[in-house]
Amino acid sequence: MERIEARLSLQNIGPSKLAYQKNSKLTIFWHDEKKFLVRIQSKKPIPACRLSTRPYGRLFFATMTEAILTHPGSAHKDEFLACCALLSQCSVQIQRREPTEADLSNPDTYVIDVGHRHEPENRNFDHHQFPRDTTPTCSVSLILQHLGLYSDAQKFCDWLEPAEWFDCRGANGTAKWLGVERHIIGKLSSPIDITLLRRFAAKTLHVPGEPIWEIMKMIGDDLVDYLKSLRTRLDFIGQNSQLWEIEANGSTFQAIYLPRTEPLPEEPSMGLPRYIQEQGLAQTTIAMIYPDRRGDGYGLTRYNDHPSMNFTRIDSETDVHFAHASGFVAKTTATTEERLKELLKKSFISQ
Repeated sequence: MERIEARLSLQNIGPSKLAYQKNSKLTIFWHDEKKFLVRIQSKKPIPACRLSTRPYGRLFFATMTEAILTHPGSAHKDEFLACCALLSQCSVQIQRREPTEADLSNPDTYVIDVGHRHEPENRNFDHHQFPRDTTPTCSVSLILQHLGLYSDAQKFCDWLEPAEWFDCRGANGTAKWLGVERHIIGKLSSPIDITLLRRFAAKTLHVPGEPIWEIMKMIGDDLVDYLKSLRTRLDFIGQNSQLWEIEANGSTFQAIYLPRTEPLPEEPSMGLPRYIQEQGLAQTTIAMIYPDRRGDGYGLTRYNDHPSMNFTRIDSETDVHFAHASGFVAKTTATTEERLKELLKKSFISQ
């Protein structure tokens, strides 16, 4: 076939208009050249698409997404969240019905939690055919893997592994794995979960503009943005933070110090606890020091509610303008490392 190159106008992009505006320097192509030509010539809107990294000469083909399809009947958290994550990538309708062979063979349709196939190349993401002894893996696991976010989700989404266990092993198996009584599992259920899943199950088609679809899009956007921005934030902390080792009262403890940078992040302490965990410092670090977004000083917080750090011990210091009554956080106008370390020493209690 003759090589084709074309730049799509905003009018032709349809649901991908916003994505195209954010990536206006990119040329978007349909993965099927023949269909692409027909659609362009007919001036019909082009379905939402995901940019591909596969070059062909000067072409970059994109796989189009026509719809997301999941099973009918009762809805569960795993396929609900899987659909949410996908909506962050493509603003298409969600169909709740049994897939046909044509659906399973169509790479333009995501088939989620149904179909007994895990074939990412055809966008089939079911887990029910996996052997019983497989590590608990559900449809949201498969979609996060597909989006390249699963590794970070395992580290930073504490809800993910329990959700995988609950979907694959049920309430009894999950309770045993968590080491709690069965009735505790029921106490963790929220009216938010119940209503969203019930409303999602109540219809066979969800389209842009309806409340449930829009809420799912918000959830997916927040989840994907959280994982991507947190990774960026952790890299930033790794490049700018210092690990302090401080001696006080005959003992030695560690604290993470993040100096002030410009521009100051909206939430300067974001990511610090996760960074400590990822770096394997959770057993030795007891405090975090970070820029105060409400002033020129710093916030001091004990890590993981460590009992050896009590900031009520410095509430009478002239440069400490706030110390919480429970002792877990304080705010100071101090800016020098020497003074901040001194405040940490005064807050330290030997165990």
